[in-house]
Amino acid sequence: MKAILHGALLGAALLIPSIASAHITFEAKEVTAGGTQKFVLRVPHGCAGSPTNEVRIQIPAELSGVKPQPKPGWTLSIDHAEHEAVATPASTAAHAGHDTPVREIAWSGGSLQDAHYDEFVFRAKVDATAAGKDLFIPIVQKCETGIERWIELPGANGAEPQSPAPSVKVVPGA
Repeated sequence: MKAILHGALLGAALLIPSIASAHITFEAKEVTAGGTQKFVLRVPHGCAGSPTNEVRIQIPAELSGVKPQPKPGWTLSIDHAEHEAVATPASTAAHAGHDTPVREIAWSGGSLQDAHYDEFVFRAKVDATAAGKDLFIPIVQKCETGIERWIELPGANGAEPQSPAPSVKVVPGA
């Protein structure tokens, strides 16, 4: 009986990491405050067997100068927060879009099969005042049939949400 119980516990322990790794995550667990960072979003599966055909990232206020990386076979769209334009020196005004904060970026029209994974990349400057914070970045994953909203924050009791927003720890700059 002990052997059966031990085997069941070991099997459950092996299953827990695979469940946790099924969430959308960022490759880097930490980013530096005040610096420009590369954010690599890892999408490990579709929606209950259905292929992913859109990934939307809501950009938090602590990130600026957002520049997404295009992906072959996907359409890239950028939603600017036009009512929140930031004053920019004349020397950089020629760079269209750099003076307007990005609210959301999305890749759509591709097809990421459920059996595969892929990465979606953007660069952004992390606000220096964010040091010491966990930065949560909500993601919506749309599939041919179904949608996953990776938008939940940890509960007050520290319980892991079922569909957590991916996060990174912001560490102080040098």
